[in-house]
Amino acid sequence: MTILYKNTTINFTSTGKGTAVVLLHGFLENSSMWNEIVPEISKKNRVICIDLLGHGKSESHGYIHTMEEQAEMVKTVLAFLKLKKYILVGHSMGGYIALAFAKLYAKNIKGLCLMNSTALPDTEEKKINRDRGIAAVKQNHKTFVRIAIPMLFSEKNRAIFTSEITSVTNEALKLSAQGIIAALEGMKVRKNNTQIYKKAEFPMMMIIGKEDPALDYNSLIQQTKNTSVNVVEFPDGHMSHIENKDELIETLSQFIKKA
Repeated sequence: MTILYKNTTINFTSTGKGTAVVLLHGFLENSSMWNEIVPEISKKNRVICIDLLGHGKSESHGYIHTMEEQAEMVKTVLAFLKLKKYILVGHSMGGYIALAFAKLYAKNIKGLCLMNSTALPDTEEKKINRDRGIAAVKQNHKTFVRIAIPMLFSEKNRAIFTSEITSVTNEALKLSAQGIIAALEGMKVRKNNTQIYKKAEFPMMMIIGKEDPALDYNSLIQQTKNTSVNVVEFPDGHMSHIENKDELIETLSQFIKKA
């Protein structure tokens, strides 16, 4: 299905019936990343997968896609579906968007799961790396994608999940340079949302990959200290939906049931 958001085409799917669960993919991904997860979760729930701005079959909207703008777009889709309460699950950049959504529309959230994501903003070093990434994308965005995707898996899994890495890379190669740059610019200026952990009136869960090359394990543990956020650790990397698929399905199913 598609709708228009500010004259921009947005692509999404809705599967199953029951509690609404909104799955938000990460940077360089699209809603197809959830293909192995949706059949299980949708047995007892209504699962909505959205292609974020500049990703998948959703068009880009300008030169920077802030997390707040992405959240506003997600809200537009959910309002179109006449949904008032839902559980949000955000992978990586999708987690940043889920947190921006929580800041804007807390009353609509039934539960929020950050999957391989963080509530902290970019460090100065990370911002410099984003700018380097933007320069690399402008030079050759396909080379940027081919280098970036394998680095999301734990080191040992890069040799184990070769076909999956190829598949994720092929999907990412469909993205435009504009869509990639707009996301990098948006992630670079995102806010510190750790206060949501303490203020949230809905259950929260954080899924951490202990060997995640993209996120600092200690920082993730530290930011959830003295909060009611339920932390679940998997042994592998940033791509839990591939590296720890069965554990992820079980963990999400339990979280949805309790939320």
